[in-house]
Amino acid sequence: MSWNKKIYSYGKQQVDFKDIFEVIKVLNSPFLTQGPKVKEFEADICEYTGAKYCVAVANGTAALHLCTLALNISQGDEVITSPNTFLASANCVLYAGGVPKFTDIDEKTACIDVNEIEKYITSNTKALIPVHFAGIPCDMKKIKNIADKHNLFIVEDAAHAIGSEYKGEKIGSCRYSDMTIFSFHPVKTITSGEGGAITTNNFDLYEKLLELRSHGMTKNPNKLHKNDGSWYYEMQSLGFNYRMTDIQAALGVSQLRKLNKFKAKRRELFKLYKKEFIGDDRFSLLEEPEYSDACYHLCPLLIDFDKISMTKEDLFNKLKEKGLFLQVHYIPVHTQPYYKNLGFNEGDFPKAEEYYRKTLSLPLYPQLTKNGVKYITKTIKELLV
Repeated sequence: MSWNKKIYSYGKQQVDFKDIFEVIKVLNSPFLTQGPKVKEFEADICEYTGAKYCVAVANGTAALHLCTLALNISQGDEVITSPNTFLASANCVLYAGGVPKFTDIDEKTACIDVNEIEKYITSNTKALIPVHFAGIPCDMKKIKNIADKHNLFIVEDAAHAIGSEYKGEKIGSCRYSDMTIFSFHPVKTITSGEGGAITTNNFDLYEKLLELRSHGMTKNPNKLHKNDGSWYYEMQSLGFNYRMTDIQAALGVSQLRKLNKFKAKRRELFKLYKKEFIGDDRFSLLEEPEYSDACYHLCPLLIDFDKISMTKEDLFNKLKEKGLFLQVHYIPVHTQPYYKNLGFNEGDFPKAEEYYRKTLSLPLYPQLTKNGVKYITKTIKELLV
C-alpha cells in the first residue's frame, strides 16, 4: 500500500480546538479528577437524555459491571443478552458471579429478537441486557412488557446509541429500563478518551452506583455507623476505582454539545451508503424500524458471499491494500473459546452466526465526505467484479 494513499478506518474521533481548550482549562485548574467537570458532565447527560440521575465512570465495561452489582446479580442468577455484541455485555454478568445467557438476533436490525426472549427465561433469570446495536434501538416497550411479566430488571446497553431515540424519546431516559449505560471510547459518537456513564431514574440505584464507583465508600451522614468528623468515610460494600477524571469529563462536556450535529452527519452518511448499494442483491444494510431515530455508531454492510467469488478474509485484506481499514462487529460471543467452556456451541444462535459471516463495518464518522463514501463503495464493487 502506498504511504500517500488516503486511509479510511471504520471509525475515528472528531476533536476540535474547542474540545482541546476545555481540556486545557481543566489542566490549569485545581481539579484533575473528582472535581466539578464530572458533575457537570453528569448533569448535561441527564438534561440530554431526560433521566433523573447519571453516574460517570471509567468506561462502558465499568458501567455494565456496576449495573450488575447494583442489581445484586450473584451466583446462580441468569441474565439474558444478545450474542451480537462486544464481550463486555456478557462478561459483566460473570464479573458479578452470575450466569450469562443469550437470545438470537433479528436479521433486519441485528438487535436482540424480542420474540425469542421468553424461550430462555427460567426461574433463575433476574435481568435482561438488550443491546442497541449500531445505534438502532431495540423494541424497548415490548422488552419492558416481558420484564414486567417475569419480574426482571432491565439494563440497556447503549454503548452504541447515545443520541438515538425510541418512540420519540432519547435512549438513556430509562422510561423502559432500570438503568442505561453509555460508552465514550474514541470510535463512539462522542468521546471522553475512555469513559462511560450510567443513567437511572431510581434514587436507590443511583446512590448504590455512586458508592460502588469509588471503593464502596460513603460520607453520607445518614448512612454512617459513626461519625468522627467531616473527614470521616466508611467502606460499607466492596466497590471499585471506576471514577472518571475531570480531564475526561471536560472533553465529554464539549463533545456532548456537538452530538446533534454528529448525529445528523452519521444519518446522512448511512443514507448515502444505502443509496450506493441499493439494487445490488449482493449487498444489504440494516433496516431502521419505524419506532427508531438512530444515531448510527456503525454502518454494517452485509455481503452475500455465496454470490461472489471471494472469501470474506480475502476481501478484508484486499480492501486494506486500497486504504480501507474496515472491522467486523461482532464475532458472536457464544462462539468464543471461554464461552464454549461454559457450555455454549456454534449453531446455538444461527441468526447471529449468519450475520457474522456476512458483515463488514464500513467507515462512519463526521469527517467522512460524500466523495469518500463514493470511493469506498466503488472500491468494494470493483473488487467483486
